[in-house]
Amino acid sequence: MLTSGSPVPDLQLTDQDGNPISLAALKGQKLIVFIYAQNGTGTCLKEACSLRDGYDALAAKGYRVIGISPDSEKSHRNFIAKQQLPFTLISDPDNALVQAFGAWGEKSMYGKTYMGMLRTTFLVDENGIITHVIDKVKSNDHANQILEVLG
Repeated sequence: MLTSGSPVPDLQLTDQDGNPISLAALKGQKLIVFIYAQNGTGTCLKEACSLRDGYDALAAKGYRVIGISPDSEKSHRNFIAKQQLPFTLISDPDNALVQAFGAWGEKSMYGKTYMGMLRTTFLVDENGIITHVIDKVKSNDHANQILEVLG
């Protein structure tokens, strides 16, 4: 997994509207990049809604929120509309960006191990450098968790 001091990966994918987007090209903006498994599922929904509800406070700190999951552009558009999400969602169907962040790894459930998405949030400064990694995400209160890190 990428750590504090690492540059954000330089891969170009698409956002919910099909527009090309590269995190590395967003230098000059502070970013909150959250990686999640799937639109609308229980824990992912709680995380996205926490970020929605805390969006104004995060934006007041100068941060742009961006989510990454393997969902399609259409699924992202529907998720944004249904949940009134005020932020960008990136479609990463092959998990290329997730893997570049190192947020793909071994997980276990019911005694079985498998490879999957590691729910992680990266805080990125204006120079495209990761300043904090949150790998123990509190989905119900994620916005406040980030605000505590930001101070």
